Amino acid sequence: MVEKDTVRLLRECDAGVKMGISSIDDVLDNVRGESMKRSLKTCKTAHEKLEKEIRCALDRFQDDGKAPDPLAKGMSWMKTNMRLAVNESDATVADLMTDGCNMGVKSLSKYLNQYKAADEDSKRIARELIKLEADLATELRSCL
Repeated sequence: MVEKDTVRLLRECDAGVKMGISSIDDVLDNVRGESMKRSLKTCKTAHEKLEKEIRCALDRFQDDGKAPDPLAKGMSWMKTNMRLAVNESDATVADLMTDGCNMGVKSLSKYLNQYKAADEDSKRIARELIKLEADLATELRSCL
């Protein structure tokens, strides 16, 4: 049971961290403010570091991980591009990213609660990813 829950939690973290990196990449070129751009780049670097850690943890279980849901990723991309076509501002980017971070916190928290038997290292990774998302959402509030 521990191994099953550990792998399942790590897979969800893998999908979540990839979605976070992709979302930042989708908006980064539209950001004008240096402070906001710096925050997004710092967060992306932290996501990439965590992605490597998740990959190593999944490798221990000979698991390929999980890609973000293609429908969710496509809908996110479409929403981002439509909103930015109408209003290409840092406030729009902050709004989009805050929504994405909040969805990430919600879903990862759900998985953390669902996979209670996961090992402590995978729970730590999930908590760290949740904190990254929550901190970015908080940081971006000043740009809304």
